[in-house]
Amino acid sequence: MTAKDTKLTSPRKFSSISSLKEVSESEWDACAGDENPFLSYKFLSSLEDSGSVEPKTGWLPQHITCRDDKGELIGVVPLYLKGHSYGEYIFDWSWADAWERAGNKYFPKLLSAVPFTPVTCRKLLVKRGQDEASIQHDLIQALVSVTKKLDVSSLHVNFILPDEISLFETSDFLSRTGIQYHWVNKDYETFNDFLSTLTSRKRKNIKKERKIALESGVTITALNGDDIKEQHWHAFYNFYLDTTEKKWGGAYLNKSFFELIGERMADKILLIMADYNGQPVGGALNFIGENTLFGRNWGCTADFKFLHFEACYYQAIDFAISNKLKRVEAGAQGHHKLQRGYLPTLTHSTHLISNFSFRSAVGDFLKKEARQVIFEKQELAKMSPFKQ
Repeated sequence: MTAKDTKLTSPRKFSSISSLKEVSESEWDACAGDENPFLSYKFLSSLEDSGSVEPKTGWLPQHITCRDDKGELIGVVPLYLKGHSYGEYIFDWSWADAWERAGNKYFPKLLSAVPFTPVTCRKLLVKRGQDEASIQHDLIQALVSVTKKLDVSSLHVNFILPDEISLFETSDFLSRTGIQYHWVNKDYETFNDFLSTLTSRKRKNIKKERKIALESGVTITALNGDDIKEQHWHAFYNFYLDTTEKKWGGAYLNKSFFELIGERMADKILLIMADYNGQPVGGALNFIGENTLFGRNWGCTADFKFLHFEACYYQAIDFAISNKLKRVEAGAQGHHKLQRGYLPTLTHSTHLISNFSFRSAVGDFLKKEARQVIFEKQELAKMSPFKQ
């Protein structure tokens, strides 16, 4: 089940490709830009080339491409035909269960997202200098057309930017909100500048955690670019396996993926490694965007008090301040991040449900959920560690 050419009334030509190999890196990146590393050809092709994303794992690429009348690639949308809902971080299992209990097929479905990566980023990617609004409109119509052509239950576009919400809503997409925890750089010069904005109790707690973590005999090293060697990836992959097997019982990403991103985009990677007595005991993988540091994976093979907070949250803040980055996004879930300066932030996704009755039921659910999410965010804001 695939969709190739998608016909619209626009003179532009829209196609669905089953591999990034069908376009060049320069073509794709001219549309994706360089703000977010997860949209880059290097990252997405590493998922495909490693076999982490392929039909056998339930991910069939169906990326939308838009070419003008001269054949120039002027717009793209990362898109996958999926046979499950794993690796998404926007949960629709209850929708699938309800639809299938009614005697219908929920899978396969379409998903526009960065696989295994709960990061907010633009999904309607338009080459700079082109008519962005017009092409974005046509890309959405191409998505709707592919959904109908493949006769799937639904199309989901996860972790979109706020300014994309209204674009999708005009085409009968349903909006959904969630919460993540993000740290914002208020032009701090040092970590102590950040601490000075916290209440006395929270400031003392963070100082204590850092002191205990760093006096435990563990050595913390921040690695970037050529500093990241093969042995670091080998150690980190073992940490990743340890964490994923404990949490989910299996790893989404294979060793080849980590090797490929190490070869292709090490300049966009910050790897925090923790050593004890000369042996690696933990690590945190981050990706460097134009204005944001994205925390992605963490793992350890030994228990050191507060090492997780130091490696994942405080080292990330240190790096963001030193490199004038505007924010740190620390991934999905985790109320514990709030007391360490990461504030609740709304995330957005949008969903096209093919069946009208089912769409109505999901819409009612999302309205109730949205009220609950807003209430939760307001309650969490009351627990802010910052001075009022």
